[in-house]
Amino acid sequence: HVQLVESGGGSVQPGGSLRLSCSVRGSSDTRYCMGWFRQAPGKEREGVATMYTDGGRTYYADSVKGRFTISQDNAKNTVWLQMNSLKPEDSAMYYCAARPYDGTCTLSFRPYYWGQGTQVTVS
Repeated sequence: HVQLVESGGGSVQPGGSLRLSCSVRGSSDTRYCMGWFRQAPGKEREGVATMYTDGGRTYYADSVKGRFTISQDNAKNTVWLQMNSLKPEDSAMYYCAARPYDGTCTLSFRPYYWGQGTQVTVS
């Protein structure tokens, strides 16, 4: 069973930066697609960034390309989302998510596991 715990959210001014962290536990038995999703009040959940933990490529929503970067540590125990040049429209609850790799790892992947979320407010 995989457990995900996010941290690093907070309140920042427009143009500021935040670095979100997702602690991954219980994922050593398989390969995973990892992703960050966000949901603002009254809006549908949207994929922000995804990556394959054992190679492959990353995907980013058009709205965050050039500003956000998804990455992982050497032990693959942590997944990061570096967010720069933040805008008010980036305000949302951000969720870390994971799914055993099944041949695809795009923004539309369907996670099996979710973290509890961390709030990002840009104002």
